[in-house]
Amino acid sequence: MLPPVLTLAGLLVVAAHASFDGNINYLSPSSRHPSLGIDVGLVDRRSWKRGNVAFEPSQLSFTHGVASGDPWPESVILWTRIAPSSDHETNKFVNANPNPICLEWSVFTSNDDDDPDVSNSLVASGQVFTSSDIDYTVKVEARSLEPLTQYNYQFNVCGSDKKSPMGRTKTAPRPDDEVSEMSFAVFSCSNFPTGYFNAYGNAARKDKHDFVIHLGDYIYEYEAGGERASIPRAVLFNLYDYRSRHGQYRTDPDLQLLSKNHAWIPTWDDHEFSDNGFRDGFSGLNNTEDSFMKSGARVTVDTRKVNAVRAYFEWMPIRQTDLDDGLRVWRSFQMGKLLDIIMLDTRNYDRSITTLGWNDHYIDLIRDDPSRTLMGSRQENWFYDSLKQSQDRGAHWRIVGNQIVFSRVFDNDKGDMSGDDWNGYIANRNRTLKHIFDNRISNNIFLAGDSHQNWVSDLAWLGTKAYDKKTGRGAVGVEFAGTAVTSTGQYGPIEPVAGDSARGMIRRNDEMQWQEGYYRGYFILHVRPGQTRAEFYGSPSVATRNPWDLPLANFTISAGQNHLDRPVANGRVESGAVRDGMVKHTNLTLNTQTGEWAVVGFERMYL
Repeated sequence: MLPPVLTLAGLLVVAAHASFDGNINYLSPSSRHPSLGIDVGLVDRRSWKRGNVAFEPSQLSFTHGVASGDPWPESVILWTRIAPSSDHETNKFVNANPNPICLEWSVFTSNDDDDPDVSNSLVASGQVFTSSDIDYTVKVEARSLEPLTQYNYQFNVCGSDKKSPMGRTKTAPRPDDEVSEMSFAVFSCSNFPTGYFNAYGNAARKDKHDFVIHLGDYIYEYEAGGERASIPRAVLFNLYDYRSRHGQYRTDPDLQLLSKNHAWIPTWDDHEFSDNGFRDGFSGLNNTEDSFMKSGARVTVDTRKVNAVRAYFEWMPIRQTDLDDGLRVWRSFQMGKLLDIIMLDTRNYDRSITTLGWNDHYIDLIRDDPSRTLMGSRQENWFYDSLKQSQDRGAHWRIVGNQIVFSRVFDNDKGDMSGDDWNGYIANRNRTLKHIFDNRISNNIFLAGDSHQNWVSDLAWLGTKAYDKKTGRGAVGVEFAGTAVTSTGQYGPIEPVAGDSARGMIRRNDEMQWQEGYYRGYFILHVRPGQTRAEFYGSPSVATRNPWDLPLANFTISAGQNHLDRPVANGRVESGAVRDGMVKHTNLTLNTQTGEWAVVGFERMYL
């Protein structure tokens, strides 16, 4: 049996095998520009110059669980954090002990009991260091795995029996593999102070998906009080604050559960940085002299972005696809011949100015200016090439993960539109639609978050290409935009307030087929060669941690049709408004004595 305490002599032996470079977080933001990143040699030398006082395993704890992500056919990213056990906050112990911590990681063949026989089922392993320089986070790439295979994984402190929770993950198929079905749970907008992450836990316990897609606003930069007050109690600007906020979010048990058992494919939205970001600033911080030299936060826009990016890559199970471009989070995944996932950054990479709270009239004047871009020319050209290459290689479906609603949306009867989603960048949307039409790219599914409401629409080029809202003819795909995990949406009561809003949206917007904004939740995408099905779920309350999970609506798209199957949602949804269909609206009443919910339903024909 290995000794429970790692002595200095033992640490010296382990050091010969453990690696700083094996921990991917030491490479961020760039392995080719050491002056911008972490001097690993200095970290190594420093640890032996200060008394060689290593942490004992009894001092350490896996404070934030485990996670995995960015699955490839033969590898996957594994993540954890190991830190002094007396405090779960992120930064209290930063620099308290400069010496590195050694961890071993192991991948096993999957076992339904999550308790594999280590001696018989080990398929990959390694040893790495972490330290306060990267907030004690650990991120490794487990390689030489089999495609489309489920595995268990675990970390432990070197030379001890101090172990992390056992995780479960899965690799992607090879690009040319024939795959009969894959499923994805899709989330966005998880604001910790606003409520409990019930949606994460409900999806994890349902266990009906292969992978998780998170479309951003995974954290929020705001300050907030209350039962789930933000940590730190201030708006985020510096590196330690961004790290602390990430750490707070990962204390949520439902987030830990979904991260432990499913590989994530995430992208960021704006709040991982700051609200309504663009190339040169945010709504809460403009790149002016006043903002960082006089009365402002005294942090430049670029410095704030660097802090946010570094904390994000430290805390998320994601590959940095271009080590020379710290802002690049856009990337793609080939999931056999079944589908390609194309993840975009329509928020931070090279975005033209957006609405900032005081310039809405200006945005109205320039929203269709051809020079405006959501993603910059480099990413935009990559996006179009990715769509074309996916079609040419014979993938059945193209799933585009982006942050913001793509479809045209008139917010009210006056014809007002948001300036912060694709409606504020009309020429960019037109270029995208033109590329799809010109190249006859079929079976496109756009995913979106950000709005804190559910929207399902046919992808149509209104005013340019003919489109029939009754049949869907003329569309080139479908958009599924999901509600928030917790961030606030339409206030109730459901009827008539939220219902009136949804009915108004359907009436004003020809391509929109379902709208619902009352429930918090998520949706699951089931993809087969001949059909894709989307199941939307809602939580009736995020004020407490609870397992209540209501099915809201189901939609199907048949391959080659490029629009929602009619009747839409089979003619019935549980909430909101559906075109040419019926809503079975569910009222819930809590029995305070038994703690159970009484369900009262009624039906109403809409539109």
